Amino acid sequence: MEERMLVFIDESGDPGMKGKRGSSEFFVIAAVIFEDNEEAAACDLRVDRLREELGLHRRHEFHFNSCSARFREQFLRAVSPFNFFYHALVLNKAELWGQGFQNKESFYKYTTSLVFENAKPLLRRAKVIIDRCGDHEFRCQLARYLKRRVNAKEPGSLIRSVSMEASHTNNLLQLTDMVCGAVARSFKPDKRDQWAYRQLITHRELRVQVWPALRQ
Repeated sequence: MEERMLVFIDESGDPGMKGKRGSSEFFVIAAVIFEDNEEAAACDLRVDRLREELGLHRRHEFHFNSCSARFREQFLRAVSPFNFFYHALVLNKAELWGQGFQNKESFYKYTTSLVFENAKPLLRRAKVIIDRCGDHEFRCQLARYLKRRVNAKEPGSLIRSVSMEASHTNNLLQLTDMVCGAVARSFKPDKRDQWAYRQLITHRELRVQVWPALRQ
């Protein structure tokens, strides 16, 4: 049986439009890609070992926003030797317009599709795992949307399946969260550690697209 590549999806920020109270300036979504299942399994095991090394509970969840600077750095250093790559999309909400972006589900689906359009040349029989979000109906709609949009000209050959999993039970979704968080942090010039984390994994970066582009 042909091996499927693995693609993990997570996001940072919120879909609220700029100007609303508490809304983030950017919405970042990342796709972490493993072409080799054995490499993915090895990276998974390395995250387990890292918990032991740091004296953490075996069920501890690595989440960028709740991790200390030390844990962020040690996590990204631990996983950086493994052969994965990532695409990220940074949605510049200040430059968005259109009624569709006011709807959370439409916003999320459109943003996810842009990431997959960028990653499309790499995809082959991909198993896509997305951090669980929304209700059951929304997750089903998102799965159908991705398959229809990405597989439009080559049905079934690019995405074979889409599933939702809880990140606290999936080390590679936690990896995706940490990658996404590192990218998001690099767009916060008020933070002293703005580039500290993304530079640790820059050799795994395929593309980080800002859309619409930032004004100079």
